[in-house]
Amino acid sequence: MLAALFGLAFSGAAGPTELADAGPLVRWSRPLISVTWQLAASVTIGGLMLLLFVLSPPADGRGGVAGPEVAPGHNRTNNPNRPSRGNRPRGAGEAWPIATRAVMIAGPVWAACLVIDLVLGYATVAGRPIGGAGFGDELAFYLTEISTGRAALVAAVLAAIMSVACVAVAGYGTAAIAAVLAVAVLIPIATSGHASGSAYHELGMSGMFGHLLFAAIWVGGLVVLCLSAPRLGRDLAGAAARYSRIALWCFLGVGVSGAANAWLRLGGWEGFLGTYGALLAVKIVIFCALGGIGLLHRVRTIRTLEPRPDGGTPKAFWRLAAVEVLVMGAVMGVAVALADTGPPVPQEAQENLSPAEELSQQPVPAPPTFERWFTQGVPDLLFACLAAVLAVVYVMWVVRLHRRGDRWPLGRTVVWLVGAAGFAWITFGGPAVYGRILFSAHMVQHMTLVMVLPILFTLGAPVTLALRALPARTDGTRGPREWLLAIVHSRWARFASHPVIAAVNFAGSMILFYFTPLFELALTTHIGHVAMVVHFSLAGYVFVNVLIGIDPGPRRPIYPLRLVLLFATMAFHAFFGIAIISMNTLLAADYFGALGLPWGVDALADQETGGEITWGIGEVPSLALAIGVAVQWARSDTREARRRDRKADRDDDAELAAYNAMMQRMAKGEGRRD
Repeated sequence: MLAALFGLAFSGAAGPTELADAGPLVRWSRPLISVTWQLAASVTIGGLMLLLFVLSPPADGRGGVAGPEVAPGHNRTNNPNRPSRGNRPRGAGEAWPIATRAVMIAGPVWAACLVIDLVLGYATVAGRPIGGAGFGDELAFYLTEISTGRAALVAAVLAAIMSVACVAVAGYGTAAIAAVLAVAVLIPIATSGHASGSAYHELGMSGMFGHLLFAAIWVGGLVVLCLSAPRLGRDLAGAAARYSRIALWCFLGVGVSGAANAWLRLGGWEGFLGTYGALLAVKIVIFCALGGIGLLHRVRTIRTLEPRPDGGTPKAFWRLAAVEVLVMGAVMGVAVALADTGPPVPQEAQENLSPAEELSQQPVPAPPTFERWFTQGVPDLLFACLAAVLAVVYVMWVVRLHRRGDRWPLGRTVVWLVGAAGFAWITFGGPAVYGRILFSAHMVQHMTLVMVLPILFTLGAPVTLALRALPARTDGTRGPREWLLAIVHSRWARFASHPVIAAVNFAGSMILFYFTPLFELALTTHIGHVAMVVHFSLAGYVFVNVLIGIDPGPRRPIYPLRLVLLFATMAFHAFFGIAIISMNTLLAADYFGALGLPWGVDALADQETGGEITWGIGEVPSLALAIGVAVQWARSDTREARRRDRKADRDDDAELAAYNAMMQRMAKGEGRRD
């Protein structure tokens, strides 16, 4: 709060406006409410992260985690084998109820603050004090008709649902649901943080979302860890070490997303010379100090966190954690002041845009050529980071196996890295540049995502590698390996990976997507575009994994049925491509028909080309899959024959001898009847 007040006073962001002033109450209270909801959001998301990855649930069922069944008439408290509350050692789930209680309080506080911020936000935009004649009607219009107001309303509604889930947190399942909802609340907040139609709109939204998410996990995780520390006892060192690994990833995420946001708003090094740049410099210095404190915490403090004889928390933990929490609070306060200060590069929507720029929300590129397909690109922080993580983490796992003496096939590593590079090219290379303005380019992007890349990712066997490389936890907590196993063997995963369901989702979702408003939604909104990439990538991976997968999980059908499913999807792709070729009307006509590209494009002819691409890209990978299934079938028969030969060598072909004896008995019986 003090850092926010200082930053507002330094920048003058809370001063009266020249045209319409909402009054000092609105000007000063809105930044402080922003600090409050950001702190509450951090405690909510960070606390849920601790519950899911750092802390262990109570073994006796307290805190909402069900314990073992108790026989009728038997009182759990009378069990002589159960340690009493007074002598039970701390650390075995004692901290779980503390973290749960923090989430139960912080979630509703976050939701309430977003409602207050919604009203203050309208008062700031309208430049009028709260209340007065017509304020309620104007607020309703703002929330339903203005994009910023709609985003704030969606965030408040999602936060209300999330707060109910936070109050109901009991075990891993409810905590996971609450965490998903909490992350979802950040999405509309991020979309309203960068004006639609401004330069690099999608990069700004991705950067804002990543900044909020990683900062919340980092800050809130440490706050809840401090609250839980007195109950951790002998598990304090382990919990601090687990949190430290998560904090390192958050530090990298905050740094990358913050650099992207700064690049958009500064416009160059000269941007540091103004008030905004000075506040940003202060934030960068504090952020680097946080990184140093975290490194000190990881290198020195965690190693010395031995439990005290009286069960208390070591002073070394409190000295470093308290300083880190206070510095984190200062960063958040400066960030709020920074958000209310005008940057050197205005973030308002650009004017005098062409129809193509207005609809696609990106500059119109030069006409496509073979060279430009591989040299053009659009900045996309989300998919760029995802592609880098896919490659780096996979290589880290392979190196970990080699260091302990295990081998991993080089071919799997190569196909995975090729798939990661292909994903990067498809999502922010040439196909992403032209996929928003040409239907044919969009189909190159789509069919590669759903047909080509899943084959490479499936052959890379990421689940098998992860299960071999990730360490297993034995302290009652769930790490990445335990969560991966839980997801792979969950009822939802079994349902989605059922051969028929996977095939229907793989083929049917294309009809649902292209012949409904979902297609235009994916073209005009960043959220819709991200959802499209995620859905079809996963749908393709699940279907291919059913056919030729190496990883554990789905119950794969017999090989003849696999070929039937594959040939059915091949026929569907052929039908789908021919249907697009023969259409006389445009798909997403309000979008492609209004682009008016300066280099002249016949939209209907381009759609026909897109249908041909759909047919071609759909059939070639399908043929490769058919060959793969046939090869696996032949290898399976060969392995079965070898197994039977080895069995015959061990028991002198007892199975054949029993069969011959049975045939002789049958022959003798027929002779007697004759």
